[in-house]
Amino acid sequence: MLRHSKLQKQVLALYRQFLRAGQDKPGFLPRIRDEFRENSRIKKTDVMHIEYLYRRGQRQLEQLRNANTKQLGSFSKPKEHG
Repeated sequence: MLRHSKLQKQVLALYRQFLRAGQDKPGFLPRIRDEFRENSRIKKTDVMHIEYLYRRGQRQLEQLRNANTKQLGSFSKPKEHG
C-alpha cells in the first residue's frame, strides 16, 4: 500500500476542498482539475515550491468560497461610465 507524506495528504485534502467548493460554480471544476494536474508534474523533492503553491491554493480556496466569486483567475477592465 502506498503511503503519502504529510504534505501530500495536505495537498490531496486541499484538492478535495476545491472540488467541493467549485461544485456550485459553473465552469470551475475543469479549471481546478487542470491546475492540479499541471502542478502534479512538480518533483516531490521540490518541497519549497510545493509548499508555496499549497499556501497560494489555500488563499484561492478562500476566494472561491466567497459567495461573490464568479470567475477564477481572470482580470477585467472596469466598465467605462459616460
